[in-house]
Amino acid sequence: MTVLAPCRLEVLVEEPSAEEALKTLLPKIVPGVGFQIIPFNGKTDLLRKLPVRLRDYTYYWAEMGLRVVVLLDRDDDDCTELKSRLVEIAREAGLPAEATLFRIVIEELEAWFLGDVPALHAAYPKVPPSLGSQTKFRDPENITGGAWEGLEHVLQKHGYHKKGLQKVRAASEIAPHMDIENNRSKSLQVFRDGLRRLVKEGN
Repeated sequence: MTVLAPCRLEVLVEEPSAEEALKTLLPKIVPGVGFQIIPFNGKTDLLRKLPVRLRDYTYYWAEMGLRVVVLLDRDDDDCTELKSRLVEIAREAGLPAEATLFRIVIEELEAWFLGDVPALHAAYPKVPPSLGSQTKFRDPENITGGAWEGLEHVLQKHGYHKKGLQKVRAASEIAPHMDIENNRSKSLQVFRDGLRRLVKEGN
């Protein structure tokens, strides 16, 4: 009988800003669970390399208690089709469903930040605490022009990131203040709950 190791996570993300945010957010979501975050050079790079990487995991995921998480921005893709594509890649690689979690950020990672206005205000005190009550920002994943542009506009309007949004810096400044239980971003809620289920089932 094979004794499984305690669950640990291998998290694949498309860029360094997601890595920076998750370094802080993962311990808040699943305290005590070990993890490694692997950033890629964009979404296309991640999708291109994913089949080989998942195939490699099939050789040792069970013995190591490994759970693989893939986090992608939706961008202009159909969310359902993109997730189906990821599931099919894992199936063809031979990695079972219980070892994987695929999650799509409905807008962009910046929607997670806009979903937590108190965290924004804590990181950037000139941003008003009432931002979330403004019509444009009530739904962080349906902001006219996109979440990235929306966050940049808000920060520049109040004197921050004057030369343009620095995504890694913003992630490092906002994520430590985020309340993972009270975020208005639906995709963050789904990611949080899915990750907890994955870890619970893996232990």
